[in-house]
Amino acid sequence: MKIIECVPNFSEGRNEDTFDEIKQALEGVKNCKLLSLEPDSDYNRVVVTLAGNEKGILNGAVAISLAAARNIDMRNHKGEHPRLGAIDVVPFVPVKNVTMEECVKISESFAEIISERLNIPVYLYEAAARRKERKNLSDIRKGEYEALEEKLKDPNWHPDYGTNKFDPKLGAIVTGARFFLIAYNVNIKSRDVKYAKEIGEVLRESGHPKRDANGKVIKINGEVVKVPGRLKSVKAMGVALEKFHFTQVSMNLTNYNITPLHVAFEEVKKEANRLEVEVEGSEIVGLVPLEALIHSGKYYADGRSMDEKSLVDLAIEKLGLSSINYFIKNEKIIDYMI
Repeated sequence: MKIIECVPNFSEGRNEDTFDEIKQALEGVKNCKLLSLEPDSDYNRVVVTLAGNEKGILNGAVAISLAAARNIDMRNHKGEHPRLGAIDVVPFVPVKNVTMEECVKISESFAEIISERLNIPVYLYEAAARRKERKNLSDIRKGEYEALEEKLKDPNWHPDYGTNKFDPKLGAIVTGARFFLIAYNVNIKSRDVKYAKEIGEVLRESGHPKRDANGKVIKINGEVVKVPGRLKSVKAMGVALEKFHFTQVSMNLTNYNITPLHVAFEEVKKEANRLEVEVEGSEIVGLVPLEALIHSGKYYADGRSMDEKSLVDLAIEKLGLSSINYFIKNEKIIDYMI
């Protein structure tokens, strides 16, 4: 059996009625299973994880996207997380017996169907991108929902599917195919978000603008000079979590074989120590592959021989993955759920 994961991110993190309707939309969909639904009120965003075969995952993604579209109005949306629309991003991920190319085709089918049903712009990214400037999600999201109306007037930003007409209620959608992404946040014991932001800038692969002694951004021939970040395949930013009275370095690990969880965690700790603030655990939003936790367990085992369960438990302990919500292995590790 082919298994594809789909991880839609919707711009609603507070309305239980919306979450219920998203769940109900999947009830009649065959060969598609809801693995998790994780809302965050500060981000005002919900991350939904589905798994299924080719037909099931496509039908499931369409069904919950239509449910989200009925319930979310971007004109009323505010949140910490960058977003382009109500159905912000819908990635398809190869898990078992399926290729990246097959997932690209599924994302294209989704883009065609959803753009016709909702009459809104849809962009393709990552492995499905048709233009190099659209490969990176952050480039497509630049300016976010608030700048989308003007962006759509630029011929260079006409969508891959759908209309270039601005829909104030729904905004736009990004879809595509990618490697398994781990949404990973490290907690900083400070309510001042400047520390988390600085750590994110230092570590993320894209780096940050170089500044002179007076703090002014340095440009050469009109181009901003960038300082490369320390960690490859990492996107990062600093965000505030008011309900917990601390901040986070919010990261996307786009390839955990290049930058594993423990490397990201330990590098955040180093930078926090430099800035004289403390790290207190971390969290994984959505699901995580078993392999990623085993990698971290082996690192912290430091040469000791351990079985799978012990390695996973050690990784959970050392990364502080239960610092905000208790990390339930059978609900967070995708291999244990499929």
